[in-house]
Amino acid sequence: MLRKAKISDVKGIHALIDIYAKAGEMLPCALVDLYERVRDFYVYTDDENGELLGVCALHICWEDLGEIRSLAVKGEERLKGIGKIMALACLEEAALLGLKKVFALTYKPDFFKRMKFIEIDKGTLPHKIWGDCIKCSKFPDCDETAMMVEL
Repeated sequence: MLRKAKISDVKGIHALIDIYAKAGEMLPCALVDLYERVRDFYVYTDDENGELLGVCALHICWEDLGEIRSLAVKGEERLKGIGKIMALACLEEAALLGLKKVFALTYKPDFFKRMKFIEIDKGTLPHKIWGDCIKCSKFPDCDETAMMVEL
């Protein structure tokens, strides 16, 4: 079941992101940052037991620009469409908010291509978005692919 995250989800969101961050597949997120940004997050839970299966956030960057970030699905639940459901929810929310474009920095460009995102030059993104990147061990040699979709 897809829903907006609650405060009680934050530790589970942190644990799921941490799995992928330790593998070098996404940026780590401090617990304090997750509490501050909990309203950005969607979670996908198991209908039967409420177990957290996936997380995804829509972060507003500017008056016309949002970012899909922290998209993670529990290992054994991958390839079941959960990531797509969460990403589409973020895009729907972005459109309702009046955003014109949404981008993602990703190691999985094919996933985003299937949702009509196109590859872009990272240099075209506003400098404001690089604040989180400074915390990354790969900065400034980012090897993620920048993808964008116009709404």
